[in-house]
Amino acid sequence: MVLEVALIDVIPGHEDAFAAAYAQARPILSGTEGCRSVRMTRGVESPSRFVLLVEWDAVAAHEINFRQTERFTRWRELIGPHFANPPLVEHFTDVPA
Repeated sequence: MVLEVALIDVIPGHEDAFAAAYAQARPILSGTEGCRSVRMTRGVESPSRFVLLVEWDAVAAHEINFRQTERFTRWRELIGPHFANPPLVEHFTDVPA
């Protein structure tokens, strides 16, 4: 399992519209093969900053099953107009305790 972390800065004043667009777009992402869970969080100190957390079976599930398909195009059409700049996206794996 890998965790995708996307830091998303939204245009100030677009926060509510972004949240509404995310609510509409979330099923597109969560219905992707290999997607285990989807969670969006919003900054307390920086309310225009959101963090998207997506658990994938593997990086390939994100990059091939989602990013290389029409699903990604539809996702970005809904939420992309609210971006202040392109999101910073990285993948992480758990560190054994």
